[in-house]
Amino acid sequence: MPRKCIAYLAISADGFIARKDGSVDWLDRPHPKGAYGMPAFLQSIDTILWGRKTYEQALAFGGVDSISKTAKHFVFSTTPQSAPGVTFVNTPIPQFAKNLRRRAGSNVWLMGGAGLFASFLDARQLDELILHIIPTVIGEGIPLFAPAKRTVEMTLLSSRRFADGVVRLHYAIPARR
Repeated sequence: MPRKCIAYLAISADGFIARKDGSVDWLDRPHPKGAYGMPAFLQSIDTILWGRKTYEQALAFGGVDSISKTAKHFVFSTTPQSAPGVTFVNTPIPQFAKNLRRRAGSNVWLMGGAGLFASFLDARQLDELILHIIPTVIGEGIPLFAPAKRTVEMTLLSSRRFADGVVRLHYAIPARR
């Protein structure tokens, strides 16, 4: 089965992935048992792709190992860096994604942020989008996708409402030729 590139994330009810300063304080809330399926999702991936800003935010929360100690971590950045357990990438998205898909392995998690999501979407390398809509309005912030003129139709695979009001929407993004 081919590897899929999947964006799996939380978003505010008004469409933001973070506040303007990158803060996600509005996500600090009790989670239901099963954490919205996150443990199962983590079992389905072996690679995590980070935008540089999201990676820097992760460092403040304990680093990439706080998300997964077993996954391979790639950070997209135009500034060469080095860090243990992380590979920094400055390769064009289409080339990187095609090379990654050729390797044996599990699915790939696009951790964020908006620039990375948009780059993979625009390069036709984003296969699925799994949104957890948090019933909170934050008023302004970083949108899900970096702005650009685009129209991308998706197919709803499933939806689920959780007891705390969170709604998960799982979309497939058909390959565009």
